[in-house]
Order: sequence, then C-alpha cells, then structure tokens
Amino acid sequence: MDISFFLEKLSNLVVQEASLFGEVEAQVRLLRNELEWMRLVLEDADARRSHDKRLKIWVNQIRDAAYDAEDVIDEFMFKVEHQRQQRLNNVKFLRFLPTFVSFADKLSFIHELDARIRDINITIEKILANKSRYNIQSPSLSEASTSSKEVVMRTEKWLPIDEEVDVVGREDDTVAVSKMLDGEEKQKQVVAIVGMGGLGKTALARKVFYLVKHQFDCAALVFVSHESGIRELLLCIANGVMVDLSTEKRNEISKMVEKQLGTEVFNYLKDKRYLIVLDDVWSTEVWDRLNSYFPEPKRSCRLLITTRDEGIASHAYSTAHRLRPLNDKESWKLFLKRTFQAESNAESVELSEDLEDLGRNITEKCKGLPLPIVVLGDLLSRKAKTKSMWGKILRNMEWQLSQGPESCHGILALSYINDLPHSLKFCFLYFGTFPKDLEIEAKKLIQLWISEGLVQPTAPTGEVTLEEVAEDHLDVLIRRNMIQVVKTRSNGRVKSCRIHDFLHDLAISIARDSKFFEVIRNINFTSPIGARRLIAHDYKNTDQRLQSLRLRSLICSLDFHEVSLKSFLGAKLLTVLDLTITGHYRMKELSEEVGQLIHLKYFSIRGATLVRFPRSIGRLVNLQILDLETSTILSIPCSIWKLHQLRYLHSGYSWISNQPMMQRCLSGHWGVDQLTNLQTLHLRSDSWLESCSLEKLTQLRELNLYEGVIKSSYKLSSPSLVKLKLEYCKLEQDPMLTLDKLPNLRVLKLIVYDYVGKQMTCSSEGFPQLEFLKLVGLPELEELQVKEGAMPVLKTLQIAKCPKMKKLLPGLQQLKSLQQLQLEDMASELIEGIRTTDGEEFDKIRLITSIIDH
Repeated sequence: MDISFFLEKLSNLVVQEASLFGEVEAQVRLLRNELEWMRLVLEDADARRSHDKRLKIWVNQIRDAAYDAEDVIDEFMFKVEHQRQQRLNNVKFLRFLPTFVSFADKLSFIHELDARIRDINITIEKILANKSRYNIQSPSLSEASTSSKEVVMRTEKWLPIDEEVDVVGREDDTVAVSKMLDGEEKQKQVVAIVGMGGLGKTALARKVFYLVKHQFDCAALVFVSHESGIRELLLCIANGVMVDLSTEKRNEISKMVEKQLGTEVFNYLKDKRYLIVLDDVWSTEVWDRLNSYFPEPKRSCRLLITTRDEGIASHAYSTAHRLRPLNDKESWKLFLKRTFQAESNAESVELSEDLEDLGRNITEKCKGLPLPIVVLGDLLSRKAKTKSMWGKILRNMEWQLSQGPESCHGILALSYINDLPHSLKFCFLYFGTFPKDLEIEAKKLIQLWISEGLVQPTAPTGEVTLEEVAEDHLDVLIRRNMIQVVKTRSNGRVKSCRIHDFLHDLAISIARDSKFFEVIRNINFTSPIGARRLIAHDYKNTDQRLQSLRLRSLICSLDFHEVSLKSFLGAKLLTVLDLTITGHYRMKELSEEVGQLIHLKYFSIRGATLVRFPRSIGRLVNLQILDLETSTILSIPCSIWKLHQLRYLHSGYSWISNQPMMQRCLSGHWGVDQLTNLQTLHLRSDSWLESCSLEKLTQLRELNLYEGVIKSSYKLSSPSLVKLKLEYCKLEQDPMLTLDKLPNLRVLKLIVYDYVGKQMTCSSEGFPQLEFLKLVGLPELEELQVKEGAMPVLKTLQIAKCPKMKKLLPGLQQLKSLQQLQLEDMASELIEGIRTTDGEEFDKIRLITSIIDH
C-alpha cells in the first residue's frame, strides 16, 4: 500500500467533512500523525525487508494496520453517503427540504468510528513497540536510500522512440533470420526463432520485422498472450494488416466473433504477400487454430514465430533458427554499452583492473542472457563507477541467486528492490495486473495509476497535471528497460507498451508478497485475504464470497452474465472496477446496485451489449473515469451530468437521454457544461451539444464527436482543445472558419462523409499549433485553401477519399515544417500533378509523399 494516497484521502475528508469528524478530531489527528511516520519507515525499510524476516513481518503488520484504518474511514463515509442518498430519495419531490444525516444516525456513526480508530491507534502503538522488543533493525531516516528519496524529474518529452531495437551480439542472427524470410517462392513458409526465456527472441523478431516489412504488401506483429483468446489475436492481426480500412469497417470488425474475424482475415490475405509475426507461441493448439486462418497464397508469404518449445517449432513445419546465449565477448560488449550510455564509444572505455574484474563477474552471473545484462547495465549507468558500488551490486546478485534455483528473477529484482524510486515501485508492480504479453494501452494504464492513487502531484495545482506526471513515470520505466514500447503516436508519445514475461512474473511475485494484489486462481477462501486488488482474467464462475473481501480494485475479463456482476458489486469499497466482457450475452440493463459504489473513481466496462445503463450512475460522486469503449448501450441516463469529478468520459456507441422537464424543474439543469474537470470527451453529437457551450470546459484537451449533426462549429470552441476528431458528423458549415482559431489545437481529424461544401479555407495565421491534419471522406470537396501564414508547424497531412480534389492544394509549398504527405484513394489528376510538376519545392514534396491506391 502507498500510505501517501490514504494520508491525502484522510486529510481531504477531514476538511470536507469537518462537521462529521469534529467529535473524533483528536483520534483522527493521532492516526494521521502515526501514518505519516509509518510511511517514512515503510519507504526506508522496503529495500531491506526481503533480507530480514523479522523486518518483513513488522512491515507487513504496519501495512495491515494502515489497511484497517483505510477500511474504517471508507466504511464510515459509505454509511454517511448511503444515509444521504436515502433521505434524498425520501424528499425528491420536496426540493426545498434539506438532505442531511440525522442527529441519531450521526451520533451512532461517530461513536462507532471513535471506538474503531482508538483500537487501531492502540494496535499501531503495539506494533511500533515491537521494533525494540524484538530488536528489529531498520534504516534510520538519515540513512534513507537514495532510491526512496529520489524525485522523478520531468524529462525531455515526446522524443520518438526508435522502433529498431538495438540487439547487441545479434547481428549475425538478424541477417540469418532476414534471409530466411526472403525469396519469391509462391508458398506459405514458417520460420521459428527458438530459445529459452531471456535470450532476446522478442527483440530479434521485432528488429527483423521492421527491417523486412516493406518487402510485403501487409504485415502484423502480434504478442501471443497466454490469456488472450484466438478472437483477440485475430483482431490484433486484422488491425495490423488492414491499414486501409475505414473507421466504420473497423468498428464492425471489432464486434465479430472468432469465425467471422477469421474469415475476414483469410479473405483479406488471400491475394496478398503478407508477413505475420507471432511472438511467444506457447501451444500447438493456438498455432493450429491461428494457422487455419492464414491462406495458402497466390504470392509468397511468411510467418515468423518465436517460441521456447522446440516441439512447437517442429509441429509448425518451420525452418528453425535456434538462439544461443551471448558469449563472453558479446556479453561484455553489451554490458559496457548499457553501463556507459553517455559515452560516445562505450566499447573503448578504459576501466581500472578492479572495476573490470567486478564487471566481468557481474556479466558472468547473467549466463549470457541479454535481459539481465541490459537491466543491470542500466542500473549501473546511474551509479558511481567505484569499486565499492560495483562490489555492492555483485554481492546483492550473489545473495539473490542463493535464494533459489538460478534464474533471471534474482538479478532482475535488484533493479526493482534497490534502485527504483519509491514513487515508481507500485507503478511497476501494476503491470502484473495485466495478462502476460498483453499490448497495454498507455492511456488506460495512466488512468488506472491515477485512480489507484499511485501518482502524486509534483508541482502546485495547475502547473503539471497528474497525467503528465504519470507519463513521466512511464517514460522512466521505459528508459530503464523495464517496459517495452510497442507503438508510438505521431508526436513520439507512447501509445502502447508491454512488459517482458520475466519481469511480469517478478511483478506478480513481489505484489503477492506485499499484498498489493492477488490473482483469483491463487486465492484460498478459507484463509484471510489481505490483498486490496483482485485480478480475475478469464473468470467464468460466480462466487458470493467475493463480497466479503475488502477490495479496492477489481480487474477482470469474464464470460458475462448478470449474476456474476452482482457478486462483484458486493465489494462496496471499490475504487477501481475494470470489466472486459468476452462472452456475447445481451443483458437488459446493468444492476442499479452500481450506484452503491460511492468510492468508485474508475469504471470501465468494455464489450458489453446493454439496453440501458442504470440511473444510479449519478450517485457515483467520486467517479473520474467512465470508459464504455467498444460497448453498445442503447441509452445512458442524463444523471451522468451530475458526475462533477469526471476527467474522462467515453460513452461508446451510446445515446445520452434528455432530462425530463419535471426533473429539470425540481433539480435544475444538468448538462455536459457542468463537468468542468473533463479532459477527454468521446460522445455522439446529439441534442446535448446544441444546449451547451464547451467554452466552460476549460480543462478539455481531447474531443471526439461522432454520428450526429453539428449545425455550427462555434459549439466546438474550447480554447484548451489539443486534439479534435469528428467522425460521421453532418457538418453544415466549413468547420475551418472556427477551428483554425483554436490556439492549442495540435491534432485535427475530420472523418465526416457528409460535408457537401466544395471548399475549406484555413485563414491567415490559422491553426498556429496544428501538427497533424487528417481529412477523410469529403465527396464534394474540390479545394483546401491554405492562406499565407496558416499551419506554420504542420508535420503530417493525410487526405483520403476526396475524389473531386483534382489539383494540388494552393499553399502547400509554404508548409515548411511538413514531413509527411499521405494521399489515399484520390483523383488520378491530383496524383499526376504531384509527380510531374517541376520546381525545387515540388521535389521536396515528392520525397515526403506516400500514395496508396486501391
């Protein structure tokens, strides 16, 4: 547990609920002071507790006491809010009556709270006394490790991360595998990279993929998770190879069952030369089912798999490339490169005899495995290059390896336990909550971190957002090689990432030991469950005993039915509820019991098909994230506009109901313009937009509207907008007339299909910050005028399916910052004009232009 989060919660509650906590102020203040000291002790002891069993027991007792304190406060607030809601329901037609907690109820609550906090304070006093009683040694505050006090500083942001992985010592392997994939034979050939874990199979496969993919019509790189079903893998393949699909078709594909998806993939690939990389194939059954959807080609195609199992490589009739451990020379070269990253030529660094002996001993213990060499090299790159420091690392390695069978775990643990800043340790552990080998959305990861309280402000409010702090945390983990980047956005920011399976296992091991989270298959319900988070991937059973667990987070994917969800809703102190529906059950409505989860900050339900959402959603007064992406819900109640803490709202394919007149008279107007904390908004553009102005949403950074009529683009005037996307909206005016005045807009995507105008005009000095512009499906558009001084920093311009645009848009030559021009399904006259027009500026344009014809 990160006690910092609970301390902040407790402090805020005392301020907000002064009338409730006043009678127990002394006990609450004592608890808060003790927790502050306990937080410092936990941070200092964290690095040493695995070495000292007594210290480990003592730390766990402190953590349990803090958990008990959090339970007491949250249960108290739950009862208070429940009473308020009951009284609100009783007087809902008498608006002039106040809603309050009765004196009798308040007295009962306060008496219970006072007694329980007193018991906890006594328990804490006994735990602290045990430290001297049992001679438990912990680092003094003056001896606190640099890792626990280290502040994660903001780094130079959004520098693009090279997709070509640097694979030291694998140059020959890269050449060999690339040659295996070469050739024009009209057949389906399978190549397998085979080797034990930690040898760098994934890194090699990725490097080869990016080297050769241009030789194929289409290509996809897919990580084969143990938890991922065949349907999910086929969807990843479809998204990888079908780059030319419309958004509408992609949405259609995302809802298909396995057989339908497989048919789509098969039909798409049958006339193409394709490359599919399947990383970490772990069973012959998975291979056989996937392979059945890869057609025998009319042209040559290649399948590249990585696996630890020789039997799978043989079963796939592959040409196998067996990966060996690095030899001593290659290991030393990689170690020097990672340890002396700041040096222009790390291999020529001269070391003292003592340092070289220690360094070679360190690499020897890595047994030729690149992963631990990279992790340790990165660790040492941030340490003093001294005999004492390197000797300490070596001794720690020897201790770790002595605790059990030799593996990467003991070595990798050093980077986590001894060197990772305390603020990042729980962020790293959180990767263990995702299925192994899963491609993780960076946006979702950051939202979860924030909702869990794992990210704390590093500057005064307003200067740096929590999202920016979280992005910095992710950047640090990536640069320490603990996390791998899978995809980046056009501006270099991380779009998705994954964690190596060894590090995934390490995160789960440490998380279980510290009661950070638990996996449901490991739970023995006959024993007390101390974990605050429960992970239940591919969960198919209903277990009412879940209601007895004091959970704060529930992350699961399940074959959905209403009874299962009700069993989860019994955990009324939940802060995070993240559900992914893998079945195909159509339910009339979600249980109204959702409204009882008053502590909920993060609520995601993906893949659901519901007729309506519960009206009780309006009771979730602390909700910050509501994610219904990929869910189909006929109607969401207008009570959603009461959730004033919302920072992110994605309504999926849903309509927001209108507020009834009677309700408006009784409770006042509810509208999106009251959600002043919103940063991201994805909604259908219906009547709610016409009845409000987005100018009030001063925190709004990203807006995505779809399937509706936008009569005036003035309604979109939110000066804080950074990203705007309009999909299948009926635009009745030239949107550029208003949008080019947005001072901070960096990304604009118009995928409309219904704009009937013949011209769009970007005024002089319009779009001062725009870097990315995408126009798709404007059937009548003949010209995009770019006045002098407009779009001065535009880097990427994509235009597709605009058949009446016949000439090169005026003003293109003045876009000095343009780096990429992509044209897809455009008129032949336009394409020919780009290819044949003379002049130095057009030579530059031709170099940055990619043309896709279908």
